[in-house]
Amino acid sequence: MPNVIKIGDFSAPELDIYARLTEGQLKNRAEPSKGLFIAESPNVIHRALDAGYEPVSLLMERRHIDGQAKEIVARCGGIPVYTSELEVLKELTGFPLTRGVLCAMRRRPQPTAEEVCAGARRIAVLEDVMNPTNLGAIFRSAAALGMDAVLLTPACSDPLYRRAVRVSMGTVFQVPWARIGEEPGDWPQAGLGTLRRLGFRTAAMALREDSLPVDDARLAREEKLAVVLGTEGDGLAETTIAACDYTVRIPMSHGVDSLNVAAASAVAFWQLARR
Repeated sequence: MPNVIKIGDFSAPELDIYARLTEGQLKNRAEPSKGLFIAESPNVIHRALDAGYEPVSLLMERRHIDGQAKEIVARCGGIPVYTSELEVLKELTGFPLTRGVLCAMRRRPQPTAEEVCAGARRIAVLEDVMNPTNLGAIFRSAAALGMDAVLLTPACSDPLYRRAVRVSMGTVFQVPWARIGEEPGDWPQAGLGTLRRLGFRTAAMALREDSLPVDDARLAREEKLAVVLGTEGDGLAETTIAACDYTVRIPMSHGVDSLNVAAASAVAFWQLARR
């Protein structure tokens, strides 16, 4: 039987996870082993469970316990299932619930770049992408279009932030990812050095007159290729572009000078990840 607890006191400390803790507090930088994140919607929660993440508690509308969240409740064993009506939950969390189901889950130890790149042929490297919505969209494209792993520079947003998880539709649990360095100074020199040691050639996505079009045959022939994408607005740093093996552009028309990084990632992944 599920451990159903009807919400009666908004100030109850067990509800802090959903109502009062910031993303940074959930991540728990002081004690990473105690870090948490929030998965939202049944499909996303199923993908997190499939990937082996441990659930801590659930928050949902009462009607979902025997409805669309029935399988999730069964999979999560005897963890607390906090319930109330939708309007009460919106008041508690401060935002509308996607499909009315949230799950607090434990973070896992972070793998290394070397571990996630083992056996990989095509990877994405994200330089300082700080918008969780863009990050989630990039992960969804990486999963759909055949990228083997994603590496994030130290300043990138967290793929397990609630919005990134939701926008990715849970693909952040399916595509292996890791940080490439821990401190800002670890990128680009040290990080690109790591990629070279792992056997990757690097393709910086940037609009330059001397860049290669994304469908250039030389890129397709590379055995191991890392597609490097830059932050929103400014794109890749000049030092990063200069240090990469290739500079690659997506040809534009109608006077459009660039694409959003999430849109650009989809085009690049579709072209460059094809076997």
